[in-house]
Amino acid sequence: MLEMIKKEWDKWTRLTPVNALYDRTLIWLFIGLLVIGFVMVTSASIPVSTRLYKDPFHFALRDAVYVVAAISAFLFFANIPSKNWEKWNGWFFIGSLLLLLAVLVLGKNVNGATRWIPIGPINFQPAELAKLAVICYFSSFYVRKFEEMRVKSLSFIRPMIILLLFSGLLLLQPDLGSTAVLFVLTFAMLFIMGAKKLQFLLLGAAGGIAFVFLVLTSEYRLKRVTSFMDPFADAYGDGFQLSNSQMAFGQGEFWGRGLGNSIQKLEYLPEAHTDFVMAVVGEEFGLFGISVIVILLLALTLRALKISKQSLILEQRFKGFFAFGIGIWIFIQGFVNLGVASGLLPTKGLTFPLVSYGGSSLVIMAIAISVLLRIDHENRVEKIGHATLKDD
Repeated sequence: MLEMIKKEWDKWTRLTPVNALYDRTLIWLFIGLLVIGFVMVTSASIPVSTRLYKDPFHFALRDAVYVVAAISAFLFFANIPSKNWEKWNGWFFIGSLLLLLAVLVLGKNVNGATRWIPIGPINFQPAELAKLAVICYFSSFYVRKFEEMRVKSLSFIRPMIILLLFSGLLLLQPDLGSTAVLFVLTFAMLFIMGAKKLQFLLLGAAGGIAFVFLVLTSEYRLKRVTSFMDPFADAYGDGFQLSNSQMAFGQGEFWGRGLGNSIQKLEYLPEAHTDFVMAVVGEEFGLFGISVIVILLLALTLRALKISKQSLILEQRFKGFFAFGIGIWIFIQGFVNLGVASGLLPTKGLTFPLVSYGGSSLVIMAIAISVLLRIDHENRVEKIGHATLKDD
């Protein structure tokens, strides 16, 4: 019995063998980030949980439920063939669009933003689902219009209309962070399918002009940009959150203060367990802890890009585009979250993938990674089939 357990353990802790039918490394990266996230959310949320609910583990228990839901969703969607995503991409697109409309009517307002639909004891954020829906839709669209997109200079008008439609609904919430993610995703997916240079120039120019316009026409956004440039100039006003986040990183130094020993999470740093959980990681585990999480996120991104490359080699364009879009989404959301927390980017309300507190983010990201696992599995099965035919 012990020998069998040891054998299984050795098999699972080894990097994915060439002849395996699923990517074990991808699963371990997923589980690793989930575990780190649960530990850090528990640590970061104790002070605010105690004040609001007289229970230090209120948010920790809710996060545990979200983690279980994320793992359940991962296991369920890993069994859905990727052809079903391609078949039903239109309905998925329409459903996510209707949810973005619904949040404007039925949504719950928190801190001046209406981004959540209350469903019993939980709040669902349609913007997270919209990101996956847009990636899925664009992947199918680019397959159907592949030659046209590569030849005609203005063939990207339809993707632009889709981007404007979703962006408009997100900005009404308002949610500039998710809008920026969708813009980068559209840009990146045009790149992978080989669009013409003019399309990139037009999209980039339009994005730059839109960003400047949105900042200059909103006092709230303008204050975020100016406070980002020098948060300590108004450390008790507009720069309060960012200045405390930077102090958390500074106090962590290389090794950190140790788990549970953060000072800034004692309600000096707002949203410590959600958008700014990485600041708590930086204070408690220092540069070392941040580096470990960044390496895990980069490994997850590279895994997604490798799966995308394998799909395109096998001439499975939908799978290749879908996996590429998910990989870029994982990377850009992590990059923006960490950039905001460290003061490299203006403040945006984006979670760190699989680490920050938030049920919608955890579950939707788990579904996205299950799609990667399924695509990889189908690629491996197809390669085995090709090898069998060759041997015959």
